[in-house]
Amino acid sequence: MRIFLLLLVATTVMNAQVPTMYVANAAQPYGKLNPEAPPETADYAPLIGKCNCTSTARKADQSWGEPQQMTWTFKYIMNGNAVQDETLKEDGSHSGSIRQFIADSSKWYVHYYSNIGPTPVLSAWEGGKRGDSIVLYNEQKAPNGTDGFFRITFNNISEKGFNWLGEWVNTTETFLYPTWKIVCTKTEDD
Repeated sequence: MRIFLLLLVATTVMNAQVPTMYVANAAQPYGKLNPEAPPETADYAPLIGKCNCTSTARKADQSWGEPQQMTWTFKYIMNGNAVQDETLKEDGSHSGSIRQFIADSSKWYVHYYSNIGPTPVLSAWEGGKRGDSIVLYNEQKAPNGTDGFFRITFNNISEKGFNWLGEWVNTTETFLYPTWKIVCTKTEDD
Protein backbone atom coordinates (compact mmCIF):
# COMPACT_ATOMS: atom_id res chain seq x y z
CA MET A 1 0.00 0.00 0.00
CA ARG A 2 2.84 2.36 0.86
CA ILE A 3 4.48 1.81 -2.55
CA PHE A 4 1.16 2.51 -4.28
CA LEU A 5 0.78 5.81 -2.38
CA LEU A 6 4.35 6.83 -3.21
CA LEU A 7 3.76 6.08 -6.91
CA LEU A 8 0.48 7.99 -6.84
CA VAL A 9 2.10 11.03 -5.20
CA ALA A 10 5.10 10.89 -7.58
CA THR A 11 2.81 10.68 -10.64
CA THR A 12 0.67 13.55 -9.38
CA VAL A 13 3.73 15.74 -8.77
CA MET A 14 5.22 14.93 -12.20
CA ASN A 15 1.93 15.66 -13.95
CA ALA A 16 1.56 18.92 -12.05
CA GLN A 17 4.96 20.06 -13.32
CA VAL A 18 4.08 19.70 -17.02
CA PRO A 19 3.30 23.24 -18.24
CA THR A 20 0.10 23.32 -20.25
CA MET A 21 -0.55 27.04 -20.49
CA TYR A 22 -0.93 26.92 -24.29
CA VAL A 23 -3.60 24.20 -24.59
CA ALA A 24 -7.16 24.90 -25.64
CA ASN A 25 -9.43 25.63 -22.67
CA ALA A 26 -12.44 27.78 -21.77
CA ALA A 27 -10.35 30.96 -21.68
CA GLN A 28 -8.56 30.23 -24.99
CA PRO A 29 -10.75 27.84 -27.01
CA TYR A 30 -8.20 27.60 -29.84
CA GLY A 31 -5.12 27.27 -27.68
CA LYS A 32 -2.18 29.60 -27.91
CA LEU A 33 1.14 29.64 -29.75
CA ASN A 34 3.96 28.44 -27.52
CA PRO A 35 6.80 31.00 -27.68
CA GLU A 36 9.30 28.10 -27.53
CA ALA A 37 7.85 26.47 -30.67
CA PRO A 38 9.71 26.97 -33.97
CA PRO A 39 8.93 30.53 -35.16
CA GLU A 40 7.32 29.11 -38.31
CA THR A 41 4.52 27.67 -36.15
CA ALA A 42 3.13 31.21 -36.33
CA ASP A 43 2.59 30.76 -40.11
CA TYR A 44 -0.94 29.59 -39.29
CA ALA A 45 -1.64 32.26 -36.63
CA PRO A 46 -4.08 34.26 -38.81
CA LEU A 47 -6.06 31.05 -39.50
CA ILE A 48 -6.49 30.10 -35.83
CA GLY A 49 -10.18 30.18 -34.94
CA LYS A 50 -13.38 29.31 -36.78
CA CYS A 51 -14.30 30.25 -40.34
CA ASN A 52 -17.46 29.97 -42.40
CA CYS A 53 -16.43 28.71 -45.83
CA THR A 54 -17.72 27.92 -49.28
CA SER A 55 -16.16 24.82 -50.84
CA THR A 56 -16.43 24.08 -54.57
CA ALA A 57 -14.98 20.95 -56.20
CA ARG A 58 -14.91 19.61 -59.73
CA LYS A 59 -17.40 16.93 -60.70
CA ALA A 60 -16.56 13.75 -62.62
CA ASP A 61 -17.38 15.54 -65.91
CA GLN A 62 -14.75 18.18 -64.96
CA SER A 63 -17.30 21.00 -64.54
CA TRP A 64 -17.45 22.82 -61.21
CA GLY A 65 -19.99 21.43 -58.75
CA GLU A 66 -22.42 23.38 -56.60
CA PRO A 67 -20.79 25.34 -53.77
CA GLN A 68 -21.09 23.68 -50.37
CA GLN A 69 -21.10 25.40 -46.99
CA MET A 70 -18.65 24.27 -44.34
CA THR A 71 -16.92 25.41 -41.18
CA TRP A 72 -13.18 25.17 -40.84
CA THR A 73 -11.64 25.43 -37.38
CA PHE A 74 -7.93 25.76 -36.62
CA LYS A 75 -6.42 25.46 -33.14
CA TYR A 76 -3.05 25.01 -31.50
CA ILE A 77 -2.30 21.54 -30.11
CA MET A 78 0.65 19.84 -28.41
CA ASN A 79 0.83 22.69 -25.88
CA GLY A 80 1.09 25.31 -28.64
CA ASN A 81 3.73 23.51 -30.71
CA ALA A 82 1.54 22.37 -33.64
CA VAL A 83 -1.77 23.13 -35.34
CA GLN A 84 -4.84 20.96 -35.86
CA ASP A 85 -7.76 21.76 -38.14
CA GLU A 86 -11.19 20.28 -38.70
CA THR A 87 -13.75 20.80 -41.45
CA LEU A 88 -17.46 20.10 -41.04
CA LYS A 89 -19.30 20.07 -44.37
CA GLU A 90 -23.03 20.25 -44.98
CA ASP A 91 -22.99 16.98 -46.96
CA GLY A 92 -21.69 15.07 -43.92
CA SER A 93 -18.12 14.66 -45.18
CA HIS A 94 -15.62 15.87 -42.63
CA SER A 95 -11.85 16.01 -42.52
CA GLY A 96 -8.94 17.28 -40.53
CA SER A 97 -5.19 17.66 -40.40
CA ILE A 98 -2.38 17.75 -37.91
CA ARG A 99 0.19 20.35 -38.95
CA GLN A 100 3.68 20.27 -37.47
CA PHE A 101 6.72 22.32 -38.47
CA ILE A 102 9.96 20.33 -38.29
CA ALA A 103 12.88 22.70 -37.87
CA ASP A 104 15.50 20.15 -39.00
CA SER A 105 13.99 20.03 -42.50
CA SER A 106 12.56 23.58 -42.46
CA LYS A 107 9.23 22.17 -43.67
CA TRP A 108 5.67 21.81 -42.57
CA TYR A 109 4.38 18.22 -42.46
CA VAL A 110 0.62 17.97 -42.69
CA HIS A 111 -1.15 14.69 -41.97
CA TYR A 112 -4.66 14.56 -43.46
CA TYR A 113 -7.60 12.34 -42.51
CA SER A 114 -11.27 12.13 -43.50
CA ASN A 115 -14.47 10.30 -42.64
CA ILE A 116 -15.10 9.52 -46.32
CA GLY A 117 -12.81 6.51 -46.32
CA PRO A 118 -10.64 4.65 -43.85
CA THR A 119 -7.25 6.22 -43.21
CA PRO A 120 -5.04 3.44 -41.82
CA VAL A 121 -1.92 5.45 -42.73
CA LEU A 122 -1.97 9.24 -42.77
CA SER A 123 -0.47 10.76 -45.90
CA ALA A 124 2.00 13.58 -45.35
CA TRP A 125 1.92 16.85 -47.26
CA GLU A 126 5.14 18.88 -47.21
CA GLY A 127 5.86 22.54 -47.75
CA GLY A 128 5.99 25.94 -46.20
CA LYS A 129 5.61 29.67 -46.64
CA ARG A 130 6.11 31.11 -50.09
CA GLY A 131 5.74 34.87 -49.88
CA ASP A 132 2.40 35.54 -48.20
CA SER A 133 1.05 32.07 -49.02
CA ILE A 134 1.45 28.61 -47.50
CA VAL A 135 2.10 25.98 -50.17
CA LEU A 136 2.01 22.21 -49.55
CA TYR A 137 2.68 19.26 -51.88
CA ASN A 138 1.79 15.58 -52.03
CA GLU A 139 3.20 13.42 -54.81
CA GLN A 140 0.41 12.31 -57.15
CA LYS A 141 0.26 11.05 -60.73
CA ALA A 142 -2.23 12.56 -63.17
CA PRO A 143 -4.97 10.23 -64.51
CA ASN A 144 -2.82 9.71 -67.65
CA GLY A 145 0.18 8.62 -65.54
CA THR A 146 2.16 11.87 -65.72
CA ASP A 147 4.30 12.50 -62.64
CA GLY A 148 3.31 15.47 -60.53
CA PHE A 149 1.88 16.71 -57.28
CA PHE A 150 -1.37 17.74 -55.74
CA ARG A 151 -0.55 21.26 -54.56
CA ILE A 152 -2.48 23.07 -51.86
CA THR A 153 -2.16 26.83 -51.52
CA PHE A 154 -3.49 29.00 -48.70
CA ASN A 155 -3.51 32.60 -49.94
CA ASN A 156 -5.13 35.97 -49.28
CA ILE A 157 -4.48 35.17 -45.61
CA SER A 158 -5.59 37.83 -43.16
CA GLU A 159 -7.29 38.16 -39.79
CA LYS A 160 -10.59 38.23 -41.75
CA GLY A 161 -10.13 34.91 -43.55
CA PHE A 162 -8.28 33.15 -46.35
CA ASN A 163 -8.61 31.35 -49.68
CA TRP A 164 -7.55 27.76 -50.34
CA LEU A 165 -6.84 26.15 -53.70
CA GLY A 166 -6.18 22.48 -54.50
CA GLU A 167 -4.72 21.73 -57.91
CA TRP A 168 -2.71 19.12 -59.75
CA VAL A 169 0.64 20.39 -61.05
CA ASN A 170 3.35 18.72 -63.11
CA THR A 171 6.83 18.33 -61.60
CA THR A 172 8.06 21.64 -63.09
CA GLU A 173 4.82 23.43 -62.11
CA THR A 174 4.39 24.68 -65.68
CA PHE A 175 1.00 22.97 -65.97
CA LEU A 176 -1.72 23.18 -63.34
CA TYR A 177 -5.28 21.99 -63.10
CA PRO A 178 -7.44 23.37 -60.25
CA THR A 179 -9.81 20.78 -58.78
CA TRP A 180 -11.03 22.32 -55.53
CA LYS A 181 -11.37 25.84 -54.15
CA ILE A 182 -12.46 27.14 -50.76
CA VAL A 183 -13.13 30.72 -49.62
CA CYS A 184 -13.26 31.30 -45.85
CA THR A 185 -14.34 34.20 -43.65
CA LYS A 186 -13.63 34.32 -39.91
CA THR A 187 -16.72 34.08 -37.72
CA GLU A 188 -17.72 36.99 -35.53
CA ASP A 189 -17.21 35.08 -32.28
CA ASP A 190 -13.45 34.97 -32.80
